[in-house]
Amino acid sequence: MTRAPSTAAIAIEAAALAAGLALTVAMAPAADWDLGLLAMLFAFAVISDIRRVAVPANRVFASGSFLAIVTAAILLGAAPAVIVGLGTIAASWLFERYAAPNLLINCVVYTWFPLLAALGFDAARDALGLTPDDTGFYIAVLATFVGALLLNFTMIAVYNRYEVGTPVREAYREVLIPILPSELAIALLAVGIAFAYFELGLVTIAMFGVALLIFQYLLGALLTSQERAKEIERRAHQLAGFQVGLLSTLMRTLDLRDRMTARHSAAVARYARELAARAGMSEEEQELAHTAGLLHDIGKFALPDSILKANTPLTEQDWELIKRHPAEGARIVNGIDGYGPVSEIILAHHERIDGLGYPYGLSGEEIPPIARIIAVVDTYDVMTARDSYREPRPPKEAIAELRAVAGTQLDARFVELFIEMLEEHKLSFQHGSDADFEAELNLEARIIRHAAAQSAKRPLFADSPAPQ
Repeated sequence: MTRAPSTAAIAIEAAALAAGLALTVAMAPAADWDLGLLAMLFAFAVISDIRRVAVPANRVFASGSFLAIVTAAILLGAAPAVIVGLGTIAASWLFERYAAPNLLINCVVYTWFPLLAALGFDAARDALGLTPDDTGFYIAVLATFVGALLLNFTMIAVYNRYEVGTPVREAYREVLIPILPSELAIALLAVGIAFAYFELGLVTIAMFGVALLIFQYLLGALLTSQERAKEIERRAHQLAGFQVGLLSTLMRTLDLRDRMTARHSAAVARYARELAARAGMSEEEQELAHTAGLLHDIGKFALPDSILKANTPLTEQDWELIKRHPAEGARIVNGIDGYGPVSEIILAHHERIDGLGYPYGLSGEEIPPIARIIAVVDTYDVMTARDSYREPRPPKEAIAELRAVAGTQLDARFVELFIEMLEEHKLSFQHGSDADFEAELNLEARIIRHAAAQSAKRPLFADSPAPQ
């Protein structure tokens, strides 16, 4: 949270500004007062800053004025560079009219970093006896640009640490490091401009203006794209939260109406994920199998309690209503963004290999593979666990029944893989009556959040083969 600077902070900033201005005045006689060059650099800096690209969330601005200021420090000296820096700040403040405390700190920063950059460059040049004919002169130009960049950024980062609490290390990581490649390219451009200036004179400034425009465009595009990427990620997490909440509400509502249906859904989700893994499916397909298993009977919302909680044999009319639940479930789930593939599996989970299933009579490979997995584990759990429609059967009898309908009702490959899975765990592996509805719902929440975190790269669930 932004806070108003204290009286002590304002006093320190004012003293720093006064000291910087005093030193600037003292250094003025040693400067090169080429008024034509100074005017051009001043104009480019001001125009570039007014037309800067802002990224408010990061408190970062892409402006070419920095290049003009550092160039003034190198070619003209300390006092002209400070004039360009303060002129840039004054123009931007007249254009935007931001808060006075921000104006004060900007004046401090744009006084001291040009001043120190110029003094540092002059000291290196004089100590080493460098001239524009020496390679070392341009190495000093490059070092001055990089040093001024780090000094400018650090001063602003320290101030933001005090004002809004953003750690300096975080500012370096999230703001400075991403733009370093473009800044280093501009540093090399500054070297080229300095060389061309000493060879060609003021005509170089035309090149300089073009360089500023290119720099500002590229850096602005970089910062804007980064901000958009972060916004996409934030919205993906928001969407994930909404979907988890919606899914939880749907399943808990069904649980309140009929705990057997909720328990069965949890068991099918666990079985389906494990069977998908055993079948060699990818992690994403395993997650899809879990989601589809958890939601495969969501269409039973449409059934009346007289059927959903029936303790007596169902009539033919009741069964016709029950046969509508895959389509109803697919319709409900398809309304959730990113759940199209889940709805296709729900729609097809009562289709049969021989084409005698419902609702569309699909057969064989027309049925999505995960729907065939759901059909196998759904059938087993209905036979072995307490259910509204029939008495539970021992696991060995249920396995014999699975083999009896393999190749007609169920996919024979998935039947055998499922039986192998059960037999390896002595038939007690994740038995239906032990399924934990809350645990499966929590696992589903993690699956959705993980998928949402990747949503900028791919859909929430990858497309599965659709019914023809």
